[in-house]
Amino acid sequence: MLNNARRTALATVALTALALTACGGDDSSADGAADSGLGLVSEGTLKVCSEIPYVPFEYVEDGEYTGFDIDLIREIATGMGLETEIQQSAFEAIQGGTAVSAGMCDLSASAVTITPERSENLLFSDPYYDSLQTLMVPEGSDITGIDDLAGKRVGVQQSTTGAAYAQENVEGAEILEYPGDGELFQAIQAGSIDAILQDIAVNTNHTKEGEYDIVEEYETDESYGFATKKENTALIEEVNAQLADLRENGKYTEIYDKYFAE
Repeated sequence: MLNNARRTALATVALTALALTACGGDDSSADGAADSGLGLVSEGTLKVCSEIPYVPFEYVEDGEYTGFDIDLIREIATGMGLETEIQQSAFEAIQGGTAVSAGMCDLSASAVTITPERSENLLFSDPYYDSLQTLMVPEGSDITGIDDLAGKRVGVQQSTTGAAYAQENVEGAEILEYPGDGELFQAIQAGSIDAILQDIAVNTNHTKEGEYDIVEEYETDESYGFATKKENTALIEEVNAQLADLRENGKYTEIYDKYFAE
C-alpha cells in the first residue's frame, strides 16, 4: 500500500495530465486551419490576393481596401467564420496561379475572368460577375470604334482578356501593355495612348467626369470567379456555398447595387 504523501503526489500528476489533455483538445478545435480542412495559409484568416487599384472591383479609399470584390469576399469570409486579410499582388501572378501556389494567399479576388487556359492552373468558384470588353477614348476623339484604330496606339493591361481581345481583333495599331489600370489611365491622360481596351466596369468608371467616352462594346461572354489552388476543392466548395447564401439572402444584390446600380 502507498503512504498518504505518495498518493497525493500521484493524484496531482494525474490531474495535471488530465488538464493538459483537455487543454490540448481545446487548442485543436481552435485551430481553424487544421479543423476547417480548407488548407488556409494562416489559421482563422482568409488571405486574399488582389491587384489594386482596379476600380470599382478593388481599390483603396480612406486608407482601407474596398470595392465590389473586396466587399463580397469579406462577406464570404465572415460566413465562414474567418477574418479577411488583403494581399496586394501583380495580376500576372494572380491569373497565372503563382500567387496561390506560392502560399502568398488562399484565394484570388481580382476581377479574374474564368478561361480554359487559367483553369489549367487554378480552381475557380462559380461565376460572380459577368463582363464584356469596351473601347474608351478621350472626349472628341475621331475614333468611333475598333475599325478606326489603324495607326493608333491602344493601351491594354497585360495578361488580361482585354489584351487578348486586342491582339486578336485590332489591326494596324500599336498595342501597348501596362501592368495595371492605374498605369493605363495615366498613359491616356498623358496622351501616350489614343484608346484603352478593357473591361466595361473599369472603363465606365473613367468616364464619370465627362472627359472620356466608351465608343464601342464587345460581347465576349466573360465571367469572373474567385480562384485557388487546383487541389483545394474544399475551399472552393465553401466559397460557392457562401455565394449561394449571399444571393439568396439579398446581400449580393445589395453589394452589386452599391457599385453598379448607376
